[in-house]
Amino acid sequence: MAKIDASELLPNGHVQQLAADGEITQMHRGHKYADEGDTFEIDGQTFEVTDVIRRTLGDLTDEDARREGSADLDAYRERLNRVHDEFEWDDDSDVVRHRFEPREQ
Repeated sequence: MAKIDASELLPNGHVQQLAADGEITQMHRGHKYADEGDTFEIDGQTFEVTDVIRRTLGDLTDEDARREGSADLDAYRERLNRVHDEFEWDDDSDVVRHRFEPREQ
């Protein structure tokens, strides 16, 4: 277990604020950025990474999209296309899901 910087897992201030507000409770990334048990802090609140697993984009569901702040999987795909240059959704692309939750103070 390590203490990591929130920006290692959550790519920008907007996403970090959504996590602090409880609107994002997981993040899929192209690589593994944390291990289970790692912690990070946002605005004085400590979060713990509770689950890290490898998946493919084709494994993602509407529930995954909602946990990442999108209304559904279609909206999530559109968001990824908007924020990543030259991104093309491929169901076989490998991703890593990082789930996290606030830690009791």
